[in-house]
Amino acid sequence: MAKPAPDLKIEPSSATVDVRIIDTTSWISGLPTAMFFEPSIKGHDELSAPAFSFLIEHPSGRRLLFDLGVRKDWENLAPATFAGMSKVPNAKIVVKQGVREQLEEHGVPGSSIEGIIWSHWHMDHTGDPSTFDAHTALIVGPGFKDSLLPGYPANQESPILEADYTGRELREIEFTQGKKVGRFNAFDYFGDGSFYLLDAPGHAIGHLCGLARVTSSPDSYVFMGGDASHHAGEFRPSEFLPLPGSVSPHPLEAHSEIPCPGAIFERLLHGGDKTRPFYEAVKGGVHLDADEVSATIEKMQDADAHDKILVVIAHDVTLLPVVDFFPKYATDFASKDWVAKGRWAFLKDFKDALE
Repeated sequence: MAKPAPDLKIEPSSATVDVRIIDTTSWISGLPTAMFFEPSIKGHDELSAPAFSFLIEHPSGRRLLFDLGVRKDWENLAPATFAGMSKVPNAKIVVKQGVREQLEEHGVPGSSIEGIIWSHWHMDHTGDPSTFDAHTALIVGPGFKDSLLPGYPANQESPILEADYTGRELREIEFTQGKKVGRFNAFDYFGDGSFYLLDAPGHAIGHLCGLARVTSSPDSYVFMGGDASHHAGEFRPSEFLPLPGSVSPHPLEAHSEIPCPGAIFERLLHGGDKTRPFYEAVKGGVHLDADEVSATIEKMQDADAHDKILVVIAHDVTLLPVVDFFPKYATDFASKDWVAKGRWAFLKDFKDALE
């Protein structure tokens, strides 16, 4: 039996923001799953995925971006980062458009962006802040400045560029407000409970998640996961969301009206435990601290247990046919049932393992 969804004890507020999910046109393929999580599951050996960004719009007119995907001219990344990608034999990156280009194509002035939040400093999230005006701040997580400054070329080995932050405010979030969202330390960005940054360590220095309240009475939220996880099978099933006996929509047959029996996936679980995720963070891969990743994922599972919280990790390819992307809004996701439609869609990645 599933445990009830935990009370996240989010401070009551009637304040909300609008959220639009941006498919940044970044497509990253050929990355071995063994770099990110384990165990190996037959047929799911490589990640091929988009990189999502979020436009957050406050009623006051203030606007933020959460992540930027890959910069369009990714060959101009810091040499250390470019060299690192070159070491992955089958890795391929395609980027068709920068985020500012997308915004302005649909009537959102790039000059209106107050700040760019980096969930973390990895190249598939940092985009190119230099394409934004000098008054647009770059907002980062704890430890960023001490660990990553100065950028290239001042530090020839730095994975980021000086141009990413030079000439603009570089703001490092400190989680000193004493606020919590569930078990996450939280920072109330606008001061009205509409948008929180969450301290989500493990994958990289200063990793952040975001939580946006998009409706009130009843409350619903968009959880911006960044790289807290790289596949929904790292946080599902859980003790709150056990693998169901019947999975609908059918993850293996997109147009089927008949549910899929959940039992066919049980042998892929740890000891057949229907309350434990298929995957766990791999030690010695791309993560700064795999144990911290696991702790962050457990906190994220608390949020994922709620039907009124849409959890969007940065590279969840299975959400592409489920959600509406910029210029459309994600604000009304609850009425469109995106949570239920997307929750078990990742099971399609295990099709070959069932044969």
